[in-house]
Amino acid sequence: MYHCTMKSVAIFCGSSSGVNPIFTKVTKQLAVLLAEKNISMVFGGGSVGLMGAIADQTIASKGISIGVIPEKLQDLELGHPGITKMYIVDSMHTRKEKMAELSDAFVALAGGMGTIEEITEMFTLTQLGYFNKPCILLNTDGYYDHFIAFMDTMVENKFLKKAHRAMMLVASTPDEVISLLENHQPNYIPKWQ
Repeated sequence: MYHCTMKSVAIFCGSSSGVNPIFTKVTKQLAVLLAEKNISMVFGGGSVGLMGAIADQTIASKGISIGVIPEKLQDLELGHPGITKMYIVDSMHTRKEKMAELSDAFVALAGGMGTIEEITEMFTLTQLGYFNKPCILLNTDGYYDHFIAFMDTMVENKFLKKAHRAMMLVASTPDEVISLLENHQPNYIPKWQ
């Protein structure tokens, strides 16, 4: 078995909790598992929605929580006050750069356009060989079914290679996320070969 070298994982998720309580429940379950595995949780630094839920549970589970928040959002008092460390940056773009720098993997929980934008940028950077870090969709209650189908449509239309599509990993439960992290083996395939 491949030895897990994950020390920190970026979590992309909603600044809303959504309408289904299962999203918050699963978010908290993942926080507990990451803390148990001594994997630092890197997130957008917010105190609201699923971001707030994962931070609160990480703190309650005695895990390490690292926030990265743009100054504009911190000024609106949206930053979580109780986390282990907070980086305040100048923009959303810088936030993603810092989160990528601090993280060994990326996991998208339920969220809106910002969440999709974050995980797809990290996936694209992996696809282009800027780094080789696992990108995982936590597909709670089928939340990402349509997005997964859309990626398959990209493959069918030859806008995304099948080998690259396989680099976007999918988990149905927090336990599956941990298993994917523990068993990840770098598999970079150049986009233009």
